[in-house]
Amino acid sequence: MGTVRIGVLIAGLALVGAACGSGSTPATLGPLDVAVGQELPTNADVLGARVGDIALPDASAGGEPFAMAADPSEVLVVYFGFTSCPDVCPTTLADLGRALDDMGADAERVAVAMVTIDPDRDSDRTVEAYLSAFVDDGHPLRTGDDDELRRAADAFGADYSIITTADGAVDVQHTGYLYAVDDEGRIAVVWPFGVEPDRIRSDLAGLLTVN
Repeated sequence: MGTVRIGVLIAGLALVGAACGSGSTPATLGPLDVAVGQELPTNADVLGARVGDIALPDASAGGEPFAMAADPSEVLVVYFGFTSCPDVCPTTLADLGRALDDMGADAERVAVAMVTIDPDRDSDRTVEAYLSAFVDDGHPLRTGDDDELRRAADAFGADYSIITTADGAVDVQHTGYLYAVDDEGRIAVVWPFGVEPDRIRSDLAGLLTVN
């Protein structure tokens, strides 16, 4: 599959990210929705960025490195999230799962990888079970190396923060995008939180027709 740029799906100029944490409710706050009141820097202008040289341990394959590039003539969808996310992560992955269900046999040419940004609380088994609840044959990626995780997120223009408050609550902030990566290891599409499953399905179908 050659490189194709369908586009970044943006609701106006505000990109919708994720607000996660105890009792948090998503709200549009600009580049990210945050649970504790501050914005994190993020770079949404990543279409065409090369991420194929990024690899993280695959919890479903005994920790073998998983490269961020699709197999030939296929598409890889990557998501950065965490398993105790109360709202944005399960909604996003459920929407992706519905899009794949609607693709029929073509869905076999779409791989899905979820990178946990909360490896201290997400074990290998936890993130594997979580992802499998939404998609079949997904790649749950988990690294305990903070630098490795940050490099991967930076390559996608993603961001995250985990803060323990004075009362012991854990507030997690993270970019809520889905990223489609082609077989040349380039980001071809970025979907914000809330994009309709039909649009995900349509864009994936378009990517799969480009050889």
